[in-house]
This record gives sequence, structure tokens and C-alpha cells, in this order.
Amino acid sequence: MSSNRIILEEVLDREVCLTIDHVCRGSKGMGSLPGLASFLHEHGLATIELDKDIIEGYIVDGSNLPGFAHGLARPRTIAECAAVFRACFMAGIPFTLSAGRSNLTGSATPQGGVIVSLDHFNHAPVRTDIEARRVWCPAGIILEDMRNLVKEQNNGRLIFPVDPTSRSDAMVGGAVSCNASGFTPGETGAMRHWVSGIEVLMPDGHLIRAERGQYWSKNGVFVLVRDARESLLPVPRYARPLIKNASGPFSSPDGIMDFVDLIIGSEGIFGMVTGCTLALKEHPGEYLDLFFPLPDEGDAIDFLAYLRNRLESDFSVLTACEYFGSNCRKYMNHEQKFFSTESRVGIYLQIPIREGSLDEAAGTWLEIISGSPCKVDANRIRVMANDRDRTLFMDARHSLPANAIEIVRQRGTYTILTDTSVPHERFREFLDYTNTLIRSNGVDYLSFGHLGDCHLHFTLLPQRDQLEKAAHLYDLIVDKASELGGVYSGEHGTGKRKQGDFLKRYGTGAVEEVQAAKAGVDPLFLLNRGNVVESPA
Repeated sequence: MSSNRIILEEVLDREVCLTIDHVCRGSKGMGSLPGLASFLHEHGLATIELDKDIIEGYIVDGSNLPGFAHGLARPRTIAECAAVFRACFMAGIPFTLSAGRSNLTGSATPQGGVIVSLDHFNHAPVRTDIEARRVWCPAGIILEDMRNLVKEQNNGRLIFPVDPTSRSDAMVGGAVSCNASGFTPGETGAMRHWVSGIEVLMPDGHLIRAERGQYWSKNGVFVLVRDARESLLPVPRYARPLIKNASGPFSSPDGIMDFVDLIIGSEGIFGMVTGCTLALKEHPGEYLDLFFPLPDEGDAIDFLAYLRNRLESDFSVLTACEYFGSNCRKYMNHEQKFFSTESRVGIYLQIPIREGSLDEAAGTWLEIISGSPCKVDANRIRVMANDRDRTLFMDARHSLPANAIEIVRQRGTYTILTDTSVPHERFREFLDYTNTLIRSNGVDYLSFGHLGDCHLHFTLLPQRDQLEKAAHLYDLIVDKASELGGVYSGEHGTGKRKQGDFLKRYGTGAVEEVQAAKAGVDPLFLLNRGNVVESPA
């Protein structure tokens, strides 16, 4: 039976907590950090490095936003994590979680205080339950390593299907915290769909273990019970568009929410994911990989509408529906292998083969594609039937962001990347607006992304004298997505970089709701300070 009352577990012995609290009461703030680090080390509780050269290697994440920190903890166990959390919480020292640092929004970029790195937090074993079709794994393991271990432990029968581009760098805990998603369109492409249980270390060092369905908020609140004391955790209630959406913590207008959902995608502002139970999926055995070029973007949108109608909006039969749009040919390695002379854009489909042979599936899908009202040249449909062809395609795809980064490096600037998603019925309007806007302003760019989710990345490649203009174009694109019922982030999240986007999309009321939820577990906004929202003035 579900409840909104959550009993928090003590990780540290009561005497240890009282000792930490006593030390912190005598000295608070950043000035207390050296003494606090010495105390934790001397008592064998945890190690906080204060060496600037060591700390420096953990400052920057994939966003390249500037940051700074005063200390670095690399705990190996939940108890060590809890000691660092408790000490920082009681001393009023900010602390920032750092996992694979593959994020693009600065969520792992510290703004002072202590970095808590998960680099060494991977010693608990990955445990696959074949009969229950699920796996338990620690937060500090690399996502792709976990996916490979799952296959090894069940002889390839079951897989964990979420496959973000950063899966070889991102840790499982970070993937849950940002609700990472991969190529598969629809809800099954993101982590949320697969998380069935979660362990969360709260900012004060207590632990919550929750199975999906175990804890549901009531009248908009969870009741947290610790040390015979109760406190309230209100849930955000702002309305979220029901599309691919990574813009801000999960919310529920009616105030009814599973605690697991509150944590997934919250970017670590409520606590640190220490471990989770993930559902698994039967391995299909084989995949059919197809790529075909089209003359222009209008044909691609027509094909998407045709496919949506043909599949009755059920994209679950696909494990990829990717788009290569404006200027991709210009920046893609091996582009001549995939595009015809007259084509400007292309589509990649991956279909899991659960029944019949690969040849039969190829015949069926070649017929489906050729039967569309778009200008598909059947002779240019490329079936990638072996590892060499697939490797060539993946190299071509991954060359796009790599080549874009090299171009702006040569120009002495940086890429400005959108992450918008919009409702499918407004997708054509959004693309027409965005392409016209960027071209009319003379800024170089390319677009690619997740066609099945109407979620594309426009990558602006400005010259030195165009940086201000490109930043303004980004704002206009994000505003247009919101106007059409979309969001500024389909998968990258908010972090520190997109705080302003969250405010513009959802308003001050939503900001205050997230702040209230955050204050319910972290009144001084110490953990992951600056992610999603600022602390109240």
C-alpha cells in the first residue's frame, strides 16, 4: 500500500552524526573547511582534498562553463558520502555532485564549496535478476559498462535499452538525475520509463529507498520522517507539455506524484542517487538499420507524417528515427556514402527484428519507405547489414558535433546548441521559422537530431563578430518553441546555463514551486546550488 510518509534511514551511527554536528556548530562557512577536512580524515570518515591542482581536474564539465571549488571528496561508500554530506550540510558549505561530467548545461560545474565526485563510487556489484527482468546497479558505474555487464550476466537475453550518445562517459546516477535519453523515440527512450526503484542520499546524510509505487504525494506533499521529526516536501505543480521534455524537475498539477519520478530528472537538487533498480528488455536478436536521403526538409517532414499515420503514432516499433538536416552534408565524414548528389537531408531508421528474418524485415520496410508520398529514391536506400556498414554510419554521425567543434575552434568562438522539442503538429512551422531565422542572419549552422520526437539540435557556428547575434538567435528559437507549446530542453536539462529558459518557459510561479520543494530538504540550498533555480533572495 502506498503512502506519502517516507521514513528516512540513518546511514551513520547516531554518535558519529552527533560528533559531526558538534564540530560544525563550533565553526561554520568556508573558513571551517580545512578543520572539517582534518576531522573527517582523522576519524576515518571521509577524505576531502584541498590541493588546488587535484581539485582543478574536476572543475569543468561538458558545458565548459567557468567554475571553482575549495575542496574535493571522492567517496567510495555510502557512509563516506553521508559523512561529507552531513558535514557540509551542518557547516553551511555548498557541495556539488560530479559524475561523468558529460552534461552540457553546467549542472556539475561547482560555484564554490566541495565537489563530491562519483569517480570511485562504483564498487557495489551490478546484480541482474533474469526472472524479474531487472538490474540493480550503483550510481558510479559508467552507463555503457552497466549495459555490457547486463548482457554478460544473462548471456545476451536481456538488455538495458537506453543508449544516449554520452553512454560511454555518463554514469548511471547522472543519467537518472537528468533523465537521459537515447535514440529510441517516445517514452521508452528515456531513463524514467525504466527506473523501478531508487536509493537517494538526502542533503543531510539520511537515505531514502523507494520502489516505484511505494510513495505517492498526498495533497501536494510528502512527509519526511527522520529522528522522530517530520518535515514537508511539497511537489512542483506547474503544467508540463506532454512531449519529450527534460526542462525542470517532474511536476504534477494535481499534486499527486510518485517519489521516484520527483528524483528522476531533478538534476541532483533534492539528493544524490546512490543506486537504482532498472527494468530490462528482451534482446531482439537482430536490428535492421536503414538510411535514405531526401531532396529537402519538407520531404522529411512529409515522411514523418506518413510514418506516424502508418504506425498509428506508435513509434515503439522503432529503436531509432534520426534526422540529418540543414548543412549536415557539409560537416559529415563519409557523406558521399549516404547522400545522392541532389539530396540535402537524410533519415536513419533502426528496427528491432523480433519475428521473421532480417531479409523479410528489410523487404517490408523498403516497401513502407518506397510507398511514402515523398521523393524517396528506392535505389538510394542503404541497408546497413553488417558491422562495417554500421561502424561507417556511426562514425559519420559522430563526426558532426566533432567537426562543428573544430570549426568554431578555428574561428576562435564556440558552438551555441539548441535542445528544443515541440508538438508534432507544430513541427513544420517550427522548422520553417528556425531555418529562415538563422539563414536570414547569415550565421553558419547545421541541424540534426531525433526526428521521431520532433526534437532537433540546431548547432550555431558563429564567427567572432557574430557571437552576440547567435546568442540572440538562440533566445528567439527557444521563445518560438515555447510559443508553439514546446520546451527549451528535450534531453540536456536545465543546469546552470538554462535557468533563464526555465523561468521564461514556466514563469515565476514554477520557480517558486521548485524553490519550495528544494527548501523542504535543503533550506540553505547547499547541494548542487544554482541548478535549475537560484536560491531565494
